[in-house]
Amino acid sequence: MVDLRLQVVAAVMGAALATAAAGSGQFEFQEATVDAIQLGFRSGSLTSTALVRFYLDQIARLNPLLRAVIEVNPDALAQAARADAERAASGGRCAAGLHGVPVLLKDNIATLDRLNTTAGSLALLGSVVRRDAGVAARLRRAGAVILGKANPSEWSNFRPVASGWSARGGQTLNPYVLSATPCGSSAGPGVAAAANMAAVTLGSETDGSILCPSSSNSVVGIKPTVGLTSRSGVIPITPRQDTIGPMCRTVSDAVHVLDAIVGYDELDAEATGAASKYIPRGGYTQFLRIDGLRGKRIGVPAVFFQGYDDLHTAAYQKHLNTMR
Repeated sequence: MVDLRLQVVAAVMGAALATAAAGSGQFEFQEATVDAIQLGFRSGSLTSTALVRFYLDQIARLNPLLRAVIEVNPDALAQAARADAERAASGGRCAAGLHGVPVLLKDNIATLDRLNTTAGSLALLGSVVRRDAGVAARLRRAGAVILGKANPSEWSNFRPVASGWSARGGQTLNPYVLSATPCGSSAGPGVAAAANMAAVTLGSETDGSILCPSSSNSVVGIKPTVGLTSRSGVIPITPRQDTIGPMCRTVSDAVHVLDAIVGYDELDAEATGAASKYIPRGGYTQFLRIDGLRGKRIGVPAVFFQGYDDLHTAAYQKHLNTMR
């Protein structure tokens, strides 16, 4: 385990040096948010091509250890170049939302391209899907770059396996504590977001598979109401519970992704038809307010904080004070 930690430290230091060199003091790639990326596009300090190259380098450095990414898109740089050309042709007007932003998808979300869609299983390797999944199609319409696929628990743990393990991708590791669980079948997207292997990621949940890896890897996951996002083209477990949602480093990023992927899909008509009427006019980003908690009262059930040692209790109290 000591050797593994040394590998992580070396990889992170190398990535930091590469970031400094690539950014030349103009753009900070590490922990870049969607808003910062779009600002960089508009100011000319960043291109989609440079951003994709950065994330491909991160994957090359960190993925041999963390195993969060199961496959990279051989067409990602071409998609980035197209986004750069569209931005230039529009005079920068399309530098908004997810246009030109690299996205990793959990490997149960179909893409009609040179990427595989296997749910981590060797049984589906080389199979060809009929069309993009509903959420993948929406990402493409938003101008996002499909960077690759993230490692799931094989068959989203419908085949009982260790969290984050698949035959194709191996064992995904928690980037903060390598011996800790990455938790849940969307472990790959969660770890990839935490380790800066993509700007944003998409996971899926039937029962805890977005929420648990988001918690364990310190990222923001949104589990949408069933039907708010289409499940068409997503390898299923049950239509009563399956849902697709963002897993990102910030609340703001997750909301940008949510806005891009919600909506009606005739291939998941019953669920999306019922849920889409609740999508707010103007989308969800209008609710991103820095003072949104001002004046609010938050209840903290004391039972959740019983039985912990002084170190843990002090940490919880510190975070509660931050919220206050």
